[in-house]
Amino acid sequence: MFDNHIYIVAELSANHGQDIQIAKDTIKAIKEAGADAVKLQTYTADTITIDCDNEYFQIKQGTLWDGTTLYKLYQEAYTPWEWHKELFNYGKEVGITIFSSPFDKTAVDLLESLNTPAYKIASFEITDIPLIEYIASKGKPVIISTGIATIGEIKEAVDTCKKMGNYDITLLKCTSSYPAPYEDMNILTIPNMKQTFGVNVGLSDHSMGSTVAIGAVALGAKFIEKHVILDRSIGGPDAEFSMEIDEFKTMVEEIRKLEKALGNIDYNLTDKVIKNRSFSRSLFFTEDIKVGEIITEKNMKSIRPGYGIHPRHYNEILGKKVIKDIKRGTPVDWSLIE
Repeated sequence: MFDNHIYIVAELSANHGQDIQIAKDTIKAIKEAGADAVKLQTYTADTITIDCDNEYFQIKQGTLWDGTTLYKLYQEAYTPWEWHKELFNYGKEVGITIFSSPFDKTAVDLLESLNTPAYKIASFEITDIPLIEYIASKGKPVIISTGIATIGEIKEAVDTCKKMGNYDITLLKCTSSYPAPYEDMNILTIPNMKQTFGVNVGLSDHSMGSTVAIGAVALGAKFIEKHVILDRSIGGPDAEFSMEIDEFKTMVEEIRKLEKALGNIDYNLTDKVIKNRSFSRSLFFTEDIKVGEIITEKNMKSIRPGYGIHPRHYNEILGKKVIKDIKRGTPVDWSLIE
């Protein structure tokens, strides 16, 4: 799925104001900003929770959404299912991949009918093992956010995919706070996650700005996901912590630069570096010397440029005699030394 480069995904989420034209305009802008894919969320309020306002269903955990119920939040935030086919087709039209996070089996069935190229399991669904089994059974790449999971629950989710014969797994470091404080990100977990679980790794980033995403790439993340909104004035449940298009475009550009800079592990010298070695230090005669004179610290030094003998031979050459007259500024060469 990654085609050997950093796969950058824009999460549309609720950032469409329940207007399909805004959704399409955002998808087009995301494509123009250089992203690889747009991710939707496929649920309705009734497939993700129930319409109940007792204390269990009230949001009061210190989030952006405190004061409402789960059902009311998801009624506002969901992407209408009747849009999905049109948005998938529009993605093909503008040349960008569309996939989604399903939140129940009926959502998986809808996405299968649209031939989704991949599935994303949201952080809060990582414990829904039957749903993960059903998703993994479709044989598509499975991307799993780990925002609320213990290491044991991450292993269970990975093992569930493998049990279903699906080994195309990507784990995303995620901090399930909106926005996520920098001090809670702990992106040093990313390389450890790769080593521990032996799968692709990335970041689902809810922090403000692009600093954390760029840092994650430097640590080995191959997948970056950010919430994106055409304009925060659209409003909605996710607007406050979503990137506007110009911010997202700048992040993509910086990641692409870093991607080039990361390159490969390579100690070989390029032709350009070899040429630049002429500016390195070497041994030069720094005074005129007559034939038979002794080489001293006064008449030989390690200086730039690099056309003389390597400085490692400095002490070896001191005290030897020259076998011909030498002018100041001559590179030291073994042919000049007794």
